[in-house]
Amino acid sequence: MRILVINPNTTASMTRKIGVAAVAAASAGTEIIAVNPESGPASIEGYFDEAFSVPGLIAEIRKAPDMDAYVVACFDDTGLDAARCATAAPVIGIGEAAFHLASLIAGKFSVVTTLSRSVPAIEHNLVKYGLATRCAKVRASDVPVLELEQPGSGARHRISEEISRALREDRAEAIVLGCAGMTDLASTLAREHGVPVLDGVACAVKLCEGLVSLGLRTSKVGGYAAPREKPFSGAYASFSPAEGPLETAPGKAEAS
Repeated sequence: MRILVINPNTTASMTRKIGVAAVAAASAGTEIIAVNPESGPASIEGYFDEAFSVPGLIAEIRKAPDMDAYVVACFDDTGLDAARCATAAPVIGIGEAAFHLASLIAGKFSVVTTLSRSVPAIEHNLVKYGLATRCAKVRASDVPVLELEQPGSGARHRISEEISRALREDRAEAIVLGCAGMTDLASTLAREHGVPVLDGVACAVKLCEGLVSLGLRTSKVGGYAAPREKPFSGAYASFSPAEGPLETAPGKAEAS
């Protein structure tokens, strides 16, 4: 089984960290390939950054059409719906994955993310996924995403303090880390606070493995249907579905 883990921002050090976490979560026999686009924002912090990261995400899927599954390694689930239109293979967002798994092991969970500008997008996704009532609160630790890549920044301490507040004030029973750049903190924070702390990268990898092993693929009836053929102009001309099929890997069925 081969899973492509896509960090939609362009920070290679974060991609390497995400790749390590994905490999650690993967079963024997699962190959993890971690990539990031060449063009786009260095970090994704809110709606504006998200808009400019989606073309790079889709480009990475098109470069590797033979994968068994794909992970969108941004906690906002950046471009997730578009990515599901671009392939019939399963595509899992790390936010959605972590929310679903947290709901299976805790009555209420809180999310600890980076900046406050990311909170509305996460809250919107929780409503979209039908899990808003299971989330006690989405909290910002006021840690910029790129600080997570800087040793000695104090980011871990601020995240840990926010977890303490979530357990005390929200009565949360589990914590979801709301950024792919936090992936290396989950196990130590879980031991420190004595509750499950979920990293979306690991959750997404395990869900990909489950879907692939069950032979389940993205439905192409309805909203996730392959894009209609039409020309795209200007800088996005190469994304036109007329340039070639997006929806299937060679030799694989179009739908499940």
